[in-house]
Amino acid sequence: MRYSPFTVIFDACVLYPAPLRDFLIRLGLSGRFRARWSRNIHEEWKRNLLLNRQDLTRAQLDRTSDLMDRAIPDGLVDGYEELIAELTLPDPNDRHVLAAAIRCRASVIVTFNQRDFPSKVLASYGVESQHPDEFAENLFDLDAAAVVTAAQRQRAQLKNPPIDVDRYLEILFRQGLVQTTKLLATYRAIL
Repeated sequence: MRYSPFTVIFDACVLYPAPLRDFLIRLGLSGRFRARWSRNIHEEWKRNLLLNRQDLTRAQLDRTSDLMDRAIPDGLVDGYEELIAELTLPDPNDRHVLAAAIRCRASVIVTFNQRDFPSKVLASYGVESQHPDEFAENLFDLDAAAVVTAAQRQRAQLKNPPIDVDRYLEILFRQGLVQTTKLLATYRAIL
């Protein structure tokens, strides 16, 4: 698969909820951007999910992260650790995300925690933060077919039980994809 040079880092908070994680990975498979993350990001979303969901096991989440890494083979960013100590962010625990973004020359950090990634700090590294809804909406403006296809494929995989279009759009809406859901609703007949 051929990928765009436009590179995006997914923060742990957008990989935490399964429906959003699945949708973002399917968007990443479109080739319209390079989806990236790090082992630290994987560990963060898995650690938090295990704290909040006792019904899940570490083995299940490791399988999920392995599937992500196989789906997008160049998704893992390495070699950024030495950059962490030199970075300053409101939450020092987020420095690893910015370090990974700098290392892989990402243009965007997709995150719900935009206040933890001030635009003034990020701009000096040529990076910006975007809410996942803003990111998906921007991608929709660039290539609506890629977003619709990702939604079609995700919904098609939801078989036990099958999910109708309205329920599917409600799931995305609850993930914070308000504008994206409105745009996808115009394609309801083919979702």
